[in-house]
Amino acid sequence: MNYIREEQEAIIFENDGETLRIEPWGENSLRVRAVMMGDIKDTDYALLPPPFKPAEIVIKDGFNGEITNGSITAVLSVDDWHKRCLVSFFNQKGELLLEEERFGGALNKKTRDFKPRLGGDYELTVSFASDQSERLYGMGQYQQEVLNVKSCILELAHRNSQASVPFVLSDKGYGFFWHNPAVGTASFGKNVTQWYSQNTKQMDYWITAGDTPKEILKAYTKATGTPPPMPEYGLGFWQCKLRYWNQEELLNVAREYHKRGIPIDVIVIDFYHWPKCGDYRFDENDFPDPEVMVEELNGYGTELMVSVWPQVNLTSENYEEMKQKGLLVKSERGVPIAMRFQGENAFFDATNPKAREYVWNLCRKNYYDYGIKTFWLDEAEPEFSTYEYDNYRFYMGPVNQIGNIYPQLYAKTFYDGQIAAGMDTAVNLLRCAWAGSQRYGALVWSGDIHSDWKTLREQVCAGLNMGIAGIAWWTTDIGGFMGGDPADSSFRQLFIRWFQWGTFCPVMRLHGDRTPSKPVNHADGTPSMPTGADNEIWSFGDENTPILEKYIYFREAMRPYLRALMNEAHESGKPVMRTMFYEFPHDERCWDLTNQYMFGSDILVAPILYEDTYEREVYLPQGAIWTLIYDGTEYEGGQIIYQTAKIDQIPVFLRDGKQKELIGKI
Repeated sequence: MNYIREEQEAIIFENDGETLRIEPWGENSLRVRAVMMGDIKDTDYALLPPPFKPAEIVIKDGFNGEITNGSITAVLSVDDWHKRCLVSFFNQKGELLLEEERFGGALNKKTRDFKPRLGGDYELTVSFASDQSERLYGMGQYQQEVLNVKSCILELAHRNSQASVPFVLSDKGYGFFWHNPAVGTASFGKNVTQWYSQNTKQMDYWITAGDTPKEILKAYTKATGTPPPMPEYGLGFWQCKLRYWNQEELLNVAREYHKRGIPIDVIVIDFYHWPKCGDYRFDENDFPDPEVMVEELNGYGTELMVSVWPQVNLTSENYEEMKQKGLLVKSERGVPIAMRFQGENAFFDATNPKAREYVWNLCRKNYYDYGIKTFWLDEAEPEFSTYEYDNYRFYMGPVNQIGNIYPQLYAKTFYDGQIAAGMDTAVNLLRCAWAGSQRYGALVWSGDIHSDWKTLREQVCAGLNMGIAGIAWWTTDIGGFMGGDPADSSFRQLFIRWFQWGTFCPVMRLHGDRTPSKPVNHADGTPSMPTGADNEIWSFGDENTPILEKYIYFREAMRPYLRALMNEAHESGKPVMRTMFYEFPHDERCWDLTNQYMFGSDILVAPILYEDTYEREVYLPQGAIWTLIYDGTEYEGGQIIYQTAKIDQIPVFLRDGKQKELIGKI
């Protein structure tokens, strides 16, 4: 009996209703799919079609076979008892990278466990053997002070401030991408690694082998896409607050920056500048002349970004038409409400091509045609009020089966429209991402996070793991979003340290809901969303304004370097914020450093992350000479130093004499 066979450059296993297919998918990479009682499906949620590459396939007998693509080999073996197939992956040296969990003899375990659901699809659990010494990185953005996600249980679902991007990089020399947008769980346990989907049609994952993290991440971003070229206005300082609620308030802030000679590349109009959520236009009472507003801002060298939400209020002028045309996310049961905030709302269905076209056409007419080139695509998870994923359905399927793809297609809605309208490239700010979001100009920020020191530390790990997961464009609300009184001395200290670190994020963006807030009414006297306290750099004490100015000017001085980093991200998928081991994989200490990182290849950043701290430990990796940016002091690599950092300083070191023009500027 032949359980294993070759078919069209793939190796196939079939038995008892299951079909397993493994084939080459890019250099040194394999795509692995399995279905129960059906045909393999050619889904393209994130994986791009690879160039044809013949595989080396060896069928030893009907029970054993292997497929090799460059540096990776998958070995298939069928056990005599259950006639189930076990898959193991090896590198070019014959070293084991990853293997499915064994059946356990009398335990009778299933490596690929398809559990039928009513309606014909499946719950799926795929189990792999766990190497207790292995270190794992990536997986997107989780609010935890954890870089190595080994021993973590991670929800495969999006929430406000959580972005699940299911790619993991192993220090054993492989990368693994769970190509499945279903809601589920990834468990990197001591005894077993498991990937679980609540609702799916097939198993689908991609695996690559590489000698270095650079090789692995390059293969992954080639398979899922790299970001477009970053526009020039993505390199400088971005000014934002919750919220500039009318045209004159916004322009007065821009005029003050211009008067002070402080460059801002982007200024932002936040949410509820519209009459009703889902109207996708300015409230003409608060923003009477958008075209004139944009022209004045452009005269200062500043682009205007506007917030767009996917929510459609049930009283919006567009709701009935969108409902009639089937352009909204549908409730499986109960009333058609997905979020209660400033009224009752549904979401537009970004998985529906007609809905994407409808929303973009409104935004093109009401924003883009006024000269607005960049959009803040908030609520991109989307933020279901109770996150009951099984109670909603997209055009592409049930949310618990397809839901994680939403932010990717939300980004695509605007990026495709901008390119079709004549833009060469675009950057849009989103609160969430999934694999492939990067190719649609998605700049992800870490959501509505709190203004405290623990949260600041969590953001460093989040940004680094997002970079490993292929999301090179990433940022935070400088100072945190929730809370923070600009008059409070303790918050001012946190804000300054966050601002310093924000200078060394891919995009430097100031935002926050500062206290105390101020009530705002619509023209008819009804309450609108409030506006938070002032959040401009002169709002945090006269003694601190020069510090903040200095870092904006430093960001300007880094512009040529930043442009080069963005080009690297575009051309080969390199993250802008890089874990220490990405640049120094052979330095064992670098694999465990969670609170320092490389900004590109030339700049080591060690932010101050604790209150009342003016010195910190910094590890300088082996194989380089490190220059302190304050004064040019040089240090030999391979040692720990204790670096002072006054309130106006952040420890930064330059590698091997590069970027020396920056010495003494902070």
